[in-house]
Amino acid sequence: MEPDHELLAALGRLGLLEPGEQAKMEALGGGVSSDIWKVETGSRTLCVKRALAKLKVAADWQAPIERNAYEADWMREAAKVVPSAVPELLGQDEASGVLAMAFLPPDRFSLWKEELRQGRVEPSTAADVGDRLVRIHAACAHREDIAERFDTDAIFHDIRLEPYLLATARAHPAHAAALERLAETTGNTKRTLVHGDVSPKNILIGPRNDPIRQAGPVFLDAECAWFGDPAFDLAFCLNHLLLKCVWVPAAKPAFLTCFEALAERYLTGVDWEPRDEIEARTAALLPGLMLGRIDGKSPVEYLTEESDKTRVRAFATAHLAALPKRLGDIKLAWSGEGGGERPMTGDKM
Repeated sequence: MEPDHELLAALGRLGLLEPGEQAKMEALGGGVSSDIWKVETGSRTLCVKRALAKLKVAADWQAPIERNAYEADWMREAAKVVPSAVPELLGQDEASGVLAMAFLPPDRFSLWKEELRQGRVEPSTAADVGDRLVRIHAACAHREDIAERFDTDAIFHDIRLEPYLLATARAHPAHAAALERLAETTGNTKRTLVHGDVSPKNILIGPRNDPIRQAGPVFLDAECAWFGDPAFDLAFCLNHLLLKCVWVPAAKPAFLTCFEALAERYLTGVDWEPRDEIEARTAALLPGLMLGRIDGKSPVEYLTEESDKTRVRAFATAHLAALPKRLGDIKLAWSGEGGGERPMTGDKM
């Protein structure tokens, strides 16, 4: 592809590209909020991303590019807690919104979303995601220094609360009050450093017995980093496990086992507030996020059949009418929804 001179200039300012040094660029897919490249120089291979002011979705969705700097800062904080949970950060150029990190080769780091699509659904992987996420949340909880550095309420509203909950409220007037309350509660809850986009498409699974890097989930794309409600991170990820039951019906029991494994490992590590309180906020958010991924500004691309969308809408709106307080209740209800699968045991996680 043709060289992007602005991007190469940014790499030069970061000391990652010497004057006159040649670089080979390859565009990478998978993101709606940034342009992403694999960049090969004479000495190293980088993953470089540049935040977009208008996201690549059908709706008019604008977002400030300075979120890129907060992403880099989130990576620095997460690396202090679990170094192998993030790629090595190589630099961030505020002038251009360019962020550079170590490139993790796909032959050693598989995308969790693709693993799930193929029906390779491992509860141990889901538990590891919950473990690393709660460790990062616990280390950053109630810290005034982090609260000051990640005072990103406006960004989080614009790229999370508005497109996922408030836009969905406009699409479903009968449930607008419930969705608006969820957005208000989430926006006003200040506990710890939130990633904001904990999704299987943003999680790489490292190789086992790797001599170079500890195996385990690697979190990407923390553009929504915010000091706020950790229940959003937990609910955002659990929501994908529920929706993937519709995408890969044969793996539904395994997805629900992963749902339970991730939730239980996470909730076991909560030490900054009563477990029941964060579980209740997470459970309440789930039907709102389920509906948001159908009728919000960023619908999941893998549910295209109207019958599947109708199933999710029916489930989500029924639970918005009476918000659940326990994740086990949602799991139990979803396990028996539509597909005739045997409900899983247990009513609380």
